[in-house]
Amino acid sequence: MLTLKAIILGIVQGLTEFLPVSSSAHLIIIPWLFGWKDPIINSLSFDVALHLGTLVAVIVFFASDLWRLIKAFFKSIAERKIGADMDRKLAWYLLAACIPGGIAGVLLQNGIEASFHTNPIPKASMIFMAAALAVLGALLWLADAKAKHTRTLDKISFKDAVLIGLAQACAVIPGVSRSGSTITAGLALGLERDAAARFSFLLSAPIIFGAGLKSLYDLVKDAKAGLVSSADLSIFPIGFIAAGIAGFFCIKYLMKFLEKHSTKVFAWYRFALAALVLAVALIRG
Repeated sequence: MLTLKAIILGIVQGLTEFLPVSSSAHLIIIPWLFGWKDPIINSLSFDVALHLGTLVAVIVFFASDLWRLIKAFFKSIAERKIGADMDRKLAWYLLAACIPGGIAGVLLQNGIEASFHTNPIPKASMIFMAAALAVLGALLWLADAKAKHTRTLDKISFKDAVLIGLAQACAVIPGVSRSGSTITAGLALGLERDAAARFSFLLSAPIIFGAGLKSLYDLVKDAKAGLVSSADLSIFPIGFIAAGIAGFFCIKYLMKFLEKHSTKVFAWYRFALAALVLAVALIRG
């Protein structure tokens, strides 16, 4: 059953990491709804392991873009010049946008783990998550409906990147959504829907990589201390692979979807999920 749960959560992570619906919320809500009390399944370390699977999906799907940006980044350092080269600009913009999220993750990790990765999860935490789902849903709907989606990715500025990075910092709160907050910010700044999504997905690579390294360090330390069994560790690669495969196909079809459709369907999904979480939390008391 533990293996099946790992596969289910891996697929859920792969689908919801890139859809603006909050993957971290889903990884908390599903075990909470179905009463899965396995400590390792509900741990932040397993959560980040699944995120690493989606990191691989990003790297594979955007391999040519990432390789081009990495070369441009190091060329800018070697030549001590960014200039008008858009790849060099974009590489530095992505780096700058990662900083707020990295700081927020370091400062709030312990609080998030205590509030959402305990058994049982406090009712107040789930109500707070429901509110976060609904509020970001409303912001996403407004950004899609009211903003002018006319700017392509090559029109993005340093100021835009910083604002999107600040939005990403809010995503440490389960229910906000990393892709949801960054796509919403991009739309509000006038980016085309697929451009906002592309910047969001590229931005996910360094932030997930950094969080993954920290989680792996903590996991190795816990394993050496005997706090994690070999049976528990065996589900990590299973969830990792499931998340990577699901994530790759999610990116592929979401990019095509956003070329012709709005993001409002995801806002409505967030409202429905928020209502479900709130209702269950209140009924369980």
